[in-house]
Amino acid sequence: MNNFLKEFKDRGYFYQCTDEIGLSKLLNSRSNNVYIGFDSTAPSLHVGSLLQIMCLRLLQKHGHRPIVLLGGGTTRIGDPSGKKETRKIISEKQIENNINNIKKVFKIFLKTENSKLKPVFVNNYKWLGKLNYIKFLRNIGRHFTINKMLSFDSVKLRLEREQSLSYMEFNYMILQAYDFYELNKTNKCNLQIGGSDQWGNIVNGVELIKRESGNQAYGLTTPLITLASGTKMGKTEQGAVWLNKDMLSPYDYWQFWRNTDDRDVLKFLKMFTDLSLNEIENIKDKNINDLKILLANNATEMLHGKKEAKKSEKLAKNTFKENSTGENLPGIKIKNDILSKNIVEVISFVNNSISKSEIRRLIKSNAVKIDNKNIQNEKYVIDPNQFTDKGFIKLSIGKKKHYKIMN
Repeated sequence: MNNFLKEFKDRGYFYQCTDEIGLSKLLNSRSNNVYIGFDSTAPSLHVGSLLQIMCLRLLQKHGHRPIVLLGGGTTRIGDPSGKKETRKIISEKQIENNINNIKKVFKIFLKTENSKLKPVFVNNYKWLGKLNYIKFLRNIGRHFTINKMLSFDSVKLRLEREQSLSYMEFNYMILQAYDFYELNKTNKCNLQIGGSDQWGNIVNGVELIKRESGNQAYGLTTPLITLASGTKMGKTEQGAVWLNKDMLSPYDYWQFWRNTDDRDVLKFLKMFTDLSLNEIENIKDKNINDLKILLANNATEMLHGKKEAKKSEKLAKNTFKENSTGENLPGIKIKNDILSKNIVEVISFVNNSISKSEIRRLIKSNAVKIDNKNIQNEKYVIDPNQFTDKGFIKLSIGKKKHYKIMN
């Protein structure tokens, strides 16, 4: 087996391949251009996209060149895969701003000094924006049957749930297949990697290339990552775990990894760090909390640098000391109209994933503190004078959740 494919499997990245034997031979024969597409619906990617970024990083390690497709065109349409409803349409200016912001993350994760392996950035609006509708239907649309398109999960599941699917979204798989065809033609790209929900779109691209040009192309998919708790990777009680620093602090990013479920730690060390598989095997029996810190440090260092990783570890240790002030915690601003309400309402605002009945239970069990002092009355109202000395107060909910509240 090709070395890239072997490590791809050993790290838990592998889900499906259109032709594993053929792909292994291709990867053994030469350096290849390989693409993964990312739509630009937000100013940043979140940690749910990190597995695909790690795949591009692994490609470079094994001597292949990553093509990062930023979907300026497909973002205007919306991928129905895994969605319950039509994606909100955003302005063209916002899409371009998002693309520029997202590029910054790839320039951190991917090496740029080797001209032969330096990532290529492409925007599919370059070719999709110029398509002639009649010509496209005649030359490309003839290769797609409605019968087959209806069989793919991205369409079938929406229809089975009787959720509306716009004609615009229905065309998405044809446009993504055309992306692969275009990159095969102009960038000699023979492999597309994507999440398992993209399987139908990738297979369509492989078949389109074969029919239009006679070239052999390949598709490779990764599993969709869910946490041991059953929740979706990248979602937390505070919202998405963004990769751009201006949308999520290095400390909060570090905390996300530090709070990994015990059952996920070894899996995530393989997937989301550069630690060798031998290293991970040798340390797998260490104290689980030490492994979580190792995961948090490695993942944070990769994105934010070693200094921020160590700073976050130190801050976490100080924060969780019994009498820490919480001074170095990222601040949360709360307006007076919220602060003037009782402590239950304040906590519900700060962390809306906790029900009010649960907050009341936590108060009764002495698990809620203001500046390290227990709050025992659910009708307690924060005194504005408490902010005068430091400009903030520390709110603690249980042993793990600490917030620096500012007004």
